[in-house]
Amino acid sequence: MIIDFKKGGGLVPAIVQNADSGKILMLGYMNEAAVQKTQESGRVTFFSRSRETLWTKGETSGNTLDLVSLSVDCDNDTLLVLARPNGPTCHTGTETCFDGDSSPSLSFLSTLENVIKSRENDDDAKSYTAKLLSGPLHKISQKVGEEGVEVALAGLAESDDDLKNEAADLIYHLMVLLRAKKIDLCEVMNVLKGRHS
Repeated sequence: MIIDFKKGGGLVPAIVQNADSGKILMLGYMNEAAVQKTQESGRVTFFSRSRETLWTKGETSGNTLDLVSLSVDCDNDTLLVLARPNGPTCHTGTETCFDGDSSPSLSFLSTLENVIKSRENDDDAKSYTAKLLSGPLHKISQKVGEEGVEVALAGLAESDDDLKNEAADLIYHLMVLLRAKKIDLCEVMNVLKGRHS
């Protein structure tokens, strides 16, 4: 990877994107040392223009960014950093440094997957998700089958709103089944991508 640091006086902008949801998290700047430290440590590191020093995101807050990949644009002067955040990215405590919903609508599936993961150890008397995950696998599989039939019936004989609700139930239960089998949604997406590339 060739990065043209000269064009920006030794710095290049680095756009950080959530590797799972696709949300744009922040923009920082990197010099050669920041890129090298990011690649070696696996934690996203920037060059602070105000303090004129390297800083690893989360070194004081603990809200680090785990590097997934680093790529350069066609002009070799801007980086795209795919990362997995550990906590909020913005210093204000929000998920992203940008106002509004800057993510594609399907990115909510990543959020839902994380909610399902977080409920694994909850009290199954208080959490339907925890109850499903603690029960026998055939019960979750059975729910997926039931919801699939309900989607088909709604598609044939019910309103569009009914179909949307049944489809949402199917997607949720399918994601619980994937979690029970320790399969990440991105693994399924990779299968789909492989079929259409």
